[in-house]
Amino acid sequence: MTVPPATSWQRLGAVRIDAAGCGSLAGLAAAALHFAGALKSTPPGAALPVDLTLLSAALLVPSLLVLLLTRRWWLHGALALPLAGAALLWLWLVLAGSWSRSAVILPQKLPEIVLLGPVMLMAGMLVGADAASRRWLDRATLGTGPLVAASVAWGLATGKVVLGGLAGASPDLLRVQYQLAGLAIACAAGLGAVRIVEAAAWPSRLFWGVFTLALSAAALLPGGRMGLISLIVSVLLTPALRCWSAHRPAAALRWVLAAALAGGLGLGLLLLPSQAMDGLRTLERFTEGGMEASARPALWRAALHWAGETLPLGLGTGGFTIAAGHGERRGLYPHNHLLEALAEGGPVGLLLWLGCFGGGAAVLLLRARHAAPGRVARIAALVLPVGLAAMVSTDLGNRMVWFALGLALSTGMVAKRVE
Repeated sequence: MTVPPATSWQRLGAVRIDAAGCGSLAGLAAAALHFAGALKSTPPGAALPVDLTLLSAALLVPSLLVLLLTRRWWLHGALALPLAGAALLWLWLVLAGSWSRSAVILPQKLPEIVLLGPVMLMAGMLVGADAASRRWLDRATLGTGPLVAASVAWGLATGKVVLGGLAGASPDLLRVQYQLAGLAIACAAGLGAVRIVEAAAWPSRLFWGVFTLALSAAALLPGGRMGLISLIVSVLLTPALRCWSAHRPAAALRWVLAAALAGGLGLGLLLLPSQAMDGLRTLERFTEGGMEASARPALWRAALHWAGETLPLGLGTGGFTIAAGHGERRGLYPHNHLLEALAEGGPVGLLLWLGCFGGGAAVLLLRARHAAPGRVARIAALVLPVGLAAMVSTDLGNRMVWFALGLALSTGMVAKRVE
């Protein structure tokens, strides 16, 4: 067989850019953008000479364009409802801005929803559908969780960071910091738990078991109650979903029972000696009055009240805090996506939100038996913590929520490299 002569580029050792490499870059950039808020609080993130959000966005956009051009894409018909719901929700919130009383929150929030939201939704769909992108998103998240956890532990030990809403700290910045740290840890723990049920040998299972337990312990430090709850739910459910998607319902049930028993025993050991809770700010916050000490119930009641008072159009985009008597303070949004859509967008906003985000959840569940089990479980591990956070925190302008919605919708897509 005749071997063709080497070209001049090959003789010079030139490297051909492979389409899979662009997918890897897209996955890494997407992970950096998704967890940028948490990574900025780590020493490496804080030491960067440029803003991590801008850097990751600058890398993500061109890599997504390459993905679009180098893959063939198939979309399931089930995506029609959530995509139509998202497009109409963005349009409705633009219209709702015309009767909003806000002069400060509206120009901040609306561009994040209608400009950044579609980009993050598309990024989630493309990265979640492409195998190389999804693989590197998974790996980057598994690295981000321990990095954030170690940074929080080191900062608390050295007195360089104070988390958990302690007196004397900046409450708004502090709240965001420990919530984002908890989300990063929860996503990584869910992915680690999936690796446990996938491992073929006991050494590998032991490694991922220790990994997940270490992250679970780290979630007790920052003070984010929702981060700990989402970690528990993710560790319980995502490996079970992996087994169920692989048509192994008995294994799914065994995992849920074993994980629940292990979690209960661990919590019981922590609560036996009272001094064991010292420094575990997350557990301390659960004992400081629970929901009674939180402002969320009052915000939820106010959202329902003003939704009824302003039928059928709602308060208008960004108008909730003014109506609730808090002025132009964005941090006092309704703390629930559904109630926010209802209060500011009226019944139409609520229906469109249900079509968009409810449709995304339905796609993920419907495709769980048809897509690859490992793919479904990893997507769920990344989506579930953010979805839970959306029901108790963040507003519609949060980019993490739109990216998570895109990941959920990606289970209804297939991407194949163009040869």
